[in-house]
Amino acid sequence: MEVEHVLLLLAAAVAAGWVDAVVGGGGLIQLPALLLVNPGQPVATALATNKLGSIMGVSSAAVAYARRAKPDRPVALAAAGVAVCCAAGGALCAAAISSDVLKPVIMVVLLVVAAVVVLKPDLGRVPEPVLRTRRRVAAAVLVPGVVIAFYDGLVGPGTGTFLVVAFTVLLGMDFVNASATAKIINAGTNLGALAVFAVQGHVLWTIGIAMGVCNIAGAQIGAHMAINRGAGFVRAVLLCVVTALVVKLGFEQFG
Repeated sequence: MEVEHVLLLLAAAVAAGWVDAVVGGGGLIQLPALLLVNPGQPVATALATNKLGSIMGVSSAAVAYARRAKPDRPVALAAAGVAVCCAAGGALCAAAISSDVLKPVIMVVLLVVAAVVVLKPDLGRVPEPVLRTRRRVAAAVLVPGVVIAFYDGLVGPGTGTFLVVAFTVLLGMDFVNASATAKIINAGTNLGALAVFAVQGHVLWTIGIAMGVCNIAGAQIGAHMAINRGAGFVRAVLLCVVTALVVKLGFEQFG
């Protein structure tokens, strides 16, 4: 791999780590960079190497958030344990299901997410007291740990964003603490998918680890910015990421 290609990947990894740490969606930057520098590689190889870099950055962000924010550890750890298995299941099914079938559905979900955030400007700005019934807590474990985790292994774009919104809606968290909680589950989803890709021999370990180190650098900056600037900052980044995802998927579907 040429030097300029390596530098491009490392720069993309720093930016992806920052976005992932704030609200998720770093794959928007990192995955296209991997596909760009080596267009002849299997898509699974790019996905696998992206997961390796991402898990290092997301895990680093989870530690940074845990020190200064208030992740819901019981829910997060329960969901993360389930997420490892469900993301692995999604990765195993990835070859059998065409992403073209899923893209219109994902676009609709993203548009709904954007509409909810725009139409409810107070959503996620401050914690909202909710009655923590068993059903609500179970939903807060199963929706991220099963549904979103399976999606991450299967396709992936926007996983971190979906997790943040899920915890905001289900548990009444503000965006900062929802993001802190989401990072723990996102580490689990990345681990499950990465394990499958590694067994299948798709991971480019050397460049993936190098990108992971850069992901950590970006993640530390992003996590501290999110904590210091608060929920309003995270909300703005979330809307930008959702818009970028919709545009990207729309271009791939109709372009």
